[in-house]
Amino acid sequence: MNLRVADFELPTSFHYTATFVLALTGAVSARRRDYDIVGVFVLAFVAGLGGALLRDGIFLGGEAPLSMRDWHYLPLVLAASLVGALVDGHLDRFDVVFNLLDAVGLAAYAIVGTQMALHDSLPIPAAIFIGTVNAVGGGLLRDVLVREEPILFKPSQFYALVAALGCTAFVLLRLWTPWPGGLSGLLACVLIFVLRVLSIRYDWKTSPLRRRPVGTPEPES
Repeated sequence: MNLRVADFELPTSFHYTATFVLALTGAVSARRRDYDIVGVFVLAFVAGLGGALLRDGIFLGGEAPLSMRDWHYLPLVLAASLVGALVDGHLDRFDVVFNLLDAVGLAAYAIVGTQMALHDSLPIPAAIFIGTVNAVGGGLLRDVLVREEPILFKPSQFYALVAALGCTAFVLLRLWTPWPGGLSGLLACVLIFVLRVLSIRYDWKTSPLRRRPVGTPEPES
């Protein structure tokens, strides 16, 4: 079954919003580690654009990544870096805001990636996968850079699963409803945002496939 999406593009505000808010989470994360302005910018860049670069460079290929062809993206990352640097001394007050921003970015980038894959006539499962990678890729690269075990690899609050569910909902809305693509995208974004916030609020978590017996030492890395 194919989706007729060639005549539909999500507003650029979806792209810009996701980039700024995820870059801001990267900048705040860098400030919490007492990085200098270069480190703040690098983590902001990776968190804000890492998923998009994976999407364009690996899965959608063919031309320069969108974030390099549109001049707005780098200023957005720079602005997020400066804002993240300015919250020094107030970071403990920003945990709630940090999580809300991260949820907004997760939602927006999930739908952006899915729509771009559909626009390139990729199969539906591939589009859902690419949307999920677009949403979580920046956080994965950020964790690798700061030498933390990526949150995606261990039992944690629902994150990638929420993104994948939202991407699936977006595709189903495009397939089975007459609603405009923009409305479908907005509803899917709201779904991702709400589920992510609920998973934080009620600590909904994934579980390990195999539980280590009590007293068993951690494996060496």
